[in-house]
Amino acid sequence: MLGAETRSFQRTVVALKEADVEVSAKTVERVVHDVGGELAARRDADPRYEAPLAQRPENVPDLAVVECDGGRIRCRQPGQGPGVHLEGKGWKETKNACLIRAQRRTFAEDPQPDPPECFCDPEHVAKIAETEALSVASVRAEPRSAGSEEEATEPLVPPADWRPQRLVRTVLSSMADSDEFGRQMKREAQGRRFFEASAKAFLGDGLPWNWSIWKKRFRDFIPILDFIHVLSYLFVAAKAVHAQPHDAWSQYLVWMTGCWRGEVAQVLEELEAWQSRLGPPPAEAPDHDPRMILARTITYLTNNRPRMNYPEYRREGLPVTTAWMESLVKEVNHRVKGTEMFWNHPAGAEAILQVRAAALCDDERLTNHLQTRPGSPFTRRPHPPNLGSKKVRS
Repeated sequence: MLGAETRSFQRTVVALKEADVEVSAKTVERVVHDVGGELAARRDADPRYEAPLAQRPENVPDLAVVECDGGRIRCRQPGQGPGVHLEGKGWKETKNACLIRAQRRTFAEDPQPDPPECFCDPEHVAKIAETEALSVASVRAEPRSAGSEEEATEPLVPPADWRPQRLVRTVLSSMADSDEFGRQMKREAQGRRFFEASAKAFLGDGLPWNWSIWKKRFRDFIPILDFIHVLSYLFVAAKAVHAQPHDAWSQYLVWMTGCWRGEVAQVLEELEAWQSRLGPPPAEAPDHDPRMILARTITYLTNNRPRMNYPEYRREGLPVTTAWMESLVKEVNHRVKGTEMFWNHPAGAEAILQVRAAALCDDERLTNHLQTRPGSPFTRRPHPPNLGSKKVRS
């Protein structure tokens, strides 16, 4: 368990020493590798012969939410010693997913037609978009419109929290390709009775493999594009077409609010009008060229438009961002990603991902496995055969 929670095997050794347990880092690494392999084998076992690791819930979920996202892990070739010995500096793609049993409320009308305040804060949005921050001073120094003094003194009444509440989370993480990972996700969802839920939602960003998994494995789930990614594209596009920070920020607010309210067609019309004004990007245009940025944004919104009916999702009490997934990725990375952290490819990387994912599940998955694996003091050992008084012939 400590091997899944501490930042390194050496720190696990230190923690165990505090409990008067002497063990080497190599031993901890070997045990984690073994446990990770067992978890992977149990995950992939034929359900006809072995029940899924998670106990089948008695009740069908009111709301089943599936979210997935990619990640990165640093690997090395086994037997080569410390450091990296793979092409591309050792970075390999991982797949992560959270499957959440949640509780929701439904509404006759959109419970939050205006975007949250955090999406209207320049510093916060610039941080989200991971771009160069706008000049916050120039944005906030602009004179307020008439009547704004009265509006400024009036206390803001936050809307009722319509967001679904997380009840139980299970976690998957693997080095597998998207097709195999989709199979893992579906089996986990079946074990949690997600396909029987009253409401079902599948969230992801614009990466094609997310929606390939949805199309092949979760077609009856409502597909929802993470609004945070929409926000980021619009923020960068607004900066690309306006030289003045305040103009860029005002444009972003208009486009972002339009998408939040489901007016994607109108936002696309305005983006296309800007594209007509600036012209299409030439073949040699760099990524930061405003024409290239506009083209990418238009393509992104066009391709994902069927997954952007945010007012309807809010009325149904469904999430509109992958906040649960983003939080999970940080938790996974806490153990598997670091400056000097390298994992043997692929077995070592897969093992630590399995152990970390099991530790992050709300169903005590790792604890239950450790208590039932061979060699555990909680596992009943088979009695030796009773040979009676028969003599064994030499």
